[in-house]
Amino acid sequence: MPVMGAMELRSFVLLFVAIPYSLASVTVYSQIPLGQATQSASAATYTAPAAYDPTVLNPPPVPPSFSTQISLSVPATSDNVSLSQPLKGSFLGFSIEFSVISQVFGKNSSFIQVPFLNLMSNLRQRAGEVRIRVGGNTQETASLVDSLPNGDMALKEPSNLNDPTSTPALRYTADALYMLGNISSLVDVKWFLGIPFNDTTNLRLQIAEVGEAVLDSGGYLLGFQVGNEPDLYAAHGVRPSTYSPYDYFGEVGILVDAVNNDNSIPVKNNLVVPSVSGTWTPEDVFNTGIVTSYDNSLGYLAVEHYPTDNCYAQYGIGSPVDPQTVFPDYLNHTSATSLVAPYLNASSYAASVGKPFVMMETNTASCGGFPGISDSFGAAVWAVDFALQMGAVGFWGAMLHVGGQDDYYNPFTPPPTNQSSYHQWTVGSVFYSSLFIAEALGSSGTARLVDLTNALTSPSDTTTPPATSIYTPVYAIYENGAPARLVVFNFVTDTSGSSTVQFAFGLGGGNVPGSVQVKYLLAPSVSDKNNITWAGQTFGSTFESDGRFQGSPSITTISCSPSSNTCTVPLPAPCIALIFLTSSAYAESNPSSTVTFATTALTQTWNTATINPTVLATSNGMSGKERDQLASTSRENGAASMGTGIGVGLGLGLVGLGVGAWMGGAGTW
Repeated sequence: MPVMGAMELRSFVLLFVAIPYSLASVTVYSQIPLGQATQSASAATYTAPAAYDPTVLNPPPVPPSFSTQISLSVPATSDNVSLSQPLKGSFLGFSIEFSVISQVFGKNSSFIQVPFLNLMSNLRQRAGEVRIRVGGNTQETASLVDSLPNGDMALKEPSNLNDPTSTPALRYTADALYMLGNISSLVDVKWFLGIPFNDTTNLRLQIAEVGEAVLDSGGYLLGFQVGNEPDLYAAHGVRPSTYSPYDYFGEVGILVDAVNNDNSIPVKNNLVVPSVSGTWTPEDVFNTGIVTSYDNSLGYLAVEHYPTDNCYAQYGIGSPVDPQTVFPDYLNHTSATSLVAPYLNASSYAASVGKPFVMMETNTASCGGFPGISDSFGAAVWAVDFALQMGAVGFWGAMLHVGGQDDYYNPFTPPPTNQSSYHQWTVGSVFYSSLFIAEALGSSGTARLVDLTNALTSPSDTTTPPATSIYTPVYAIYENGAPARLVVFNFVTDTSGSSTVQFAFGLGGGNVPGSVQVKYLLAPSVSDKNNITWAGQTFGSTFESDGRFQGSPSITTISCSPSSNTCTVPLPAPCIALIFLTSSAYAESNPSSTVTFATTALTQTWNTATINPTVLATSNGMSGKERDQLASTSRENGAASMGTGIGVGLGLGLVGLGVGAWMGGAGTW
């Protein structure tokens, strides 16, 4: 493995390749009762962490006059179709709060969370790479230090009392960045990081200096975000009330000069601006001349946006929102098109100046999301539609935000640290969205999108789109000028089967193949959160995942009629169907095998270790007092360790694979 940085550090990640092995069990002497965490969000009767909230909402009724027969002529070439820019299967990545990296990634560069690696490996095998942004509010206050107690790589400090989101300050060590490098060497993750921007009179550029030394030589560094939601600085009390886009423009200039004068930052053109959230528009910042003035320093233009917020429930800010009332808003194509509408001009401008346009942070609702919505199958369907719509109108990529235990919307959540010896991870509904996008766009980097929803017709009227097309949107993905895949939705829930849609399509100017293969993203209802399957496989329910698929894959083959140029694919209510039009498109998106890992820090039914309950109570370095500090970055106050790991190296018939890196001045390991 090649050198990963100039700083002297030896790092070794001990993992095991998953092959057949015998299972055993952990012995727990009289389990200590778990303390009850308190929550202020939504469900008044539920007081444990939001990430495991069992709330299930009622699905909307079947829309009136819902058409179950729709048809479409797919252009056989891209000549007369307005296609997107080429897109990668890594389009829908993740935005992970800096303050929760110890929980999500691992204790340090030598102890990496294997379920996380497995999840990323599933994406990498389909998309070729994974994109992750590490940042959020906590990037603004992060400071690099030489070391921290107990071998930790990050530590939260008391929060800024003027900040209504109670974001904690953060200290971290260089080992955090070496951990990112080790993850990349295993599962090809590429990273956005954030330069702290809370004090531009005393800039802290160490994350760029060390980040480039560790990550850039492997091609794993995408860029550095300059400010997280600067349009909210005044509201959060971290800038004067008069803070404006021109003030931000001036502060970016200070950072640009500092980077240009820092010889420890060799790459000078990978900064990301303006990352506004909606209080300012991108145009408000572009109109300052920021792009033309700092063109040679900018790598990306970015925004951050959520459809709505749950901030009243979390912090008493804004107005209360009833999840049941707003749930239908997520369950039609209008949601996706209305969310991208404010950015059509900005995405066009970004293309004109040669900068990728990124949705740096999004999810179902800010301030942690909603119970019953953010972790539902409906959210998974919504996120796929939103991602495809962003791709269709000019976005380069998007990042689903990942918080902590106090958030409903997480794509994946490790168990509370005091339960990690007997619980596995929880994979949220929107992780399936990222997996779906990976297969829909594939790994070639040549996929180009078009939204064909308005071209849908019903048999009785072949000239007018059916009124119900907002519940059955259709996208086509072209590669090398020809259609390769179709994505078709059915947002409706109907357990009777009466709302199964028959989607008939042909190829304009050509003939359909003799058969097509179809993979379905399915659940019994848009409200369901425990029975989601992708092509027959699942990551299980709460506390049930080690990051590997469970079950056998199920791919449906549909016979078509080339002579009549017709192929009809059923769409159960609800579902999304990914239709592969060619064998090469199917092969590109479906790996014959996926590299996965089996953990050395094993849990109850995977472990032969005997652990005293006092160890369980403080496993991963956390006491009960500290545990409530491990939720999202919005709730915690006071200093708290961000978690450590308890490693139990076991043989158990596994074949050991040492995956490591010698990070020294020269040589390979």
